Order: sequence, then C-alpha cells, then structure tokens
Amino acid sequence: MESVQAIKQRFEIIGNDVMLNRALEKAIQVAPTDISVLVTGESGVGKEAIPKIIHSLSHRKHAKYIAVNCGAIPEGTIDSELFGHEKGSFTGATQTRRGYFEVADGGTIFLDEVGELPLPTQVRLLRVLENGEFLKVGSSQVQKTNVRIVAATNINMMESIKKGKFREDLYYRLSTVEIHLPPLRQRQEDIHLLFRKFASDFAHKYKMPTIRLEDDAIQLLKKYRWPGNIRQLRNVAEQISVLEESRNIGLEKLNEYLPNASDSNLPAIVGTRTKEGDFSNEREILYKVLFDMKSDLNDLKKLTLELLKSSDTDKVQEENQSLIRKIYGDNGEEVEEEESQALEVLPLPEHRSEKPLVAPQEDKYHFAEEIQEEETLSLQEKEIELIKKSLERNRGKRKAAATELGISERTLYRKIKQYDL
Repeated sequence: MESVQAIKQRFEIIGNDVMLNRALEKAIQVAPTDISVLVTGESGVGKEAIPKIIHSLSHRKHAKYIAVNCGAIPEGTIDSELFGHEKGSFTGATQTRRGYFEVADGGTIFLDEVGELPLPTQVRLLRVLENGEFLKVGSSQVQKTNVRIVAATNINMMESIKKGKFREDLYYRLSTVEIHLPPLRQRQEDIHLLFRKFASDFAHKYKMPTIRLEDDAIQLLKKYRWPGNIRQLRNVAEQISVLEESRNIGLEKLNEYLPNASDSNLPAIVGTRTKEGDFSNEREILYKVLFDMKSDLNDLKKLTLELLKSSDTDKVQEENQSLIRKIYGDNGEEVEEEESQALEVLPLPEHRSEKPLVAPQEDKYHFAEEIQEEETLSLQEKEIELIKKSLERNRGKRKAAATELGISERTLYRKIKQYDL
C-alpha cells in the first residue's frame, strides 16, 4: 500500500493539512475493495483527484476509467449516454450506441455532480448498484455490467433528499464510504504553497520569471475566504503572472485581484442556505405591532369610560384631544378600521353607576368585575340601543354619531343596514 506522501507526489497534490491527509488515507484504504465511494466538498476543492487515486490503486487499474459530468449532460439524453440506446429508440437514434456502463465494464466510472441526476436516471443507477443490471434505452434485454462507481457532489445531499430531488436509497448505496475534502479557507497553511506551485507552473508555461508575494500579500492570501477554492486560487495566480510586469506583488496589488478582499477576514456561514428566509426580524416587528395594538385598545377603553362617566362629551373630547389624535389621526378620521372594529365589540353599559366605576388608584380588573355584574342585555341588543340613542342625540347625523360611538362612519352605516334602523 502506497503512503500518503507517495500519492501526493504521484498525483501532484500540494498541502499538509490534517483533513486533506485523512481524505487521502481513506481513499488509499478503500481502493482495493469494490465498495462505492461518495466524495463531498465545495466546488473547486479538487474532488476529481480522489476517484483517480482509487482507480489507480485498485485491481481495476488496467481497465477503463470514465469520468462523467452529470450536470453537463441534458436530461433528455443522459440515459442514452450512461446506458446506451437501440437504433430507432428515439428521434435521431440512427444506430445502436453503447453507454458508459457498457464501455467501462470491469473498470471505474466517476459520476461528478451526481446530485444533478434526474429522478428516472437515479432509478436506473440504483439497479446497477444493486445487481449490476441495466437496460438500454428502447431495449427490453437486460444487460450485465461490472463497474466500480465513485460519485462526487458539492451540494448538501440530505437537504436534496428532504426536497425530493434525490432518492434516499440511492444516496446510501453511493455513500458506503464518504470522503470529504475541506475547503481552501480551512487549509490556510497550504494556500501559499499552492500559489507558489501555480506561479511556478505559469512562469514555465509563459516563459517569464516567477512572481513573488511580499509578506503582507501572503497574509492577505491566507485570510481571504476563497469561495472558488483551488480553482479560484489558480486563476488569480495565472492572471497576476500574465498581467503584472513587476515580479514582486504587494498587498495593494494583490487586493485588486481578490473580490471583496476587505471582508475576507469576517466569519462566514458555509453550506447553509436561507431559501425559506430568516424570520427573527419579522417576529420582533410582529411583537411590537401587537403590543402597540394592545396599548391602543387600552386607550380606547379609557376614552370610552370617560364618555360613559360624563354627559358632557364635548368636554371629554377637548380633554382627550391628544389621545383622539393618536388613535384617529389629525383629521379625526380613523387610521385603521381594525382598531375601530375592536371598539365595536366592547360591552358598553347602558346606565352609569352611581359611584365611580374606576377610582384613580383602583385596579383595572375591579372595573371589569363591576361592569360584568351590571350587564343585563346581550351584546347585539346593547349595540342597537347605543346606536339608536346616539343617532337621536345627534339628530340623525351619522358622522357625529360615529364619532361619539368611537367607530367609523362606514362601520356605522353597515350597522344601520344590518339592524334595519
């Protein structure tokens, strides 16, 4: 069995990160077996190296190795690509075609971006994993194949399973062993090593001196988040090698090639998405609205009691102008109909008590108890009685009556029609 260091040299893998070494160790251990492997990690971390290592160390190394990008093949043709088709099975099928599973018989197939497979293809793939059988498109003849499948994905498979986009049984068939490759930002000590390797390669390719990074630029290189991982690092190294005349790159110059580098040292949430939204702020706003509504209802109750306790409504209105403006606005019109409707359902007593209903220091619950004892009419009867009295007192003027009752003119009009007053 080859060592991790030997594998790194053979496949030109740069880095000494603990998680990277662990991933390579697992690949070396599972290579001699035929169990399926799922390689996970973000886009650009180098997942394609793992299936090559597994194939080269297995007993299938002299057979075919085929890499298939499942996300790059159109949904309508992927079954034909993987399993083949018979002549005339669909429009354009002018001849019989062998699929990858037939061509790679005895070898290894690497299914990159396996999470992008359509559900019907997933069913076919599951059958291959379970008993090595498949059907060509347009054929009823079962064929056998003996292939080793190594798959890779950069998506959260469990989330995909919950959303019904990937079969759970297929996931467990593919991930007999799961090998995870860490993102570049978690391999800070390897970043400069990789950059130097890329810079040396491009200097040789374009026949120019190798670029060098100053100390402050190296620190920025390590702190940057690298959302595109190794692929992005390679791209940056190539850009600088070609575009910069100076071979010594400082902090300011490197900063020009790194998008949002000023935010690179901030913590980031990786691997999670907020498709459903974060409702914490909305919840706080909702609580505030509810508390404001409660406060307004208490103010309405207070104003109603003042009106009930005093026959001089004009005086009460003058003394409570600020409260009225708060509830109904500067024009005396209600701001929200919901608030006025809340007042409609308040049980208003027909007669005033001889003693004050609420003393200045009296508890608010005491008032509720006394009101309840004096209730003799139903809510509907009481509402009709109050509307009649208010209309009589205001000589049939609905706007004045609505203001006295604490409801909108529109609501009063609806009540008049409802009760046929």
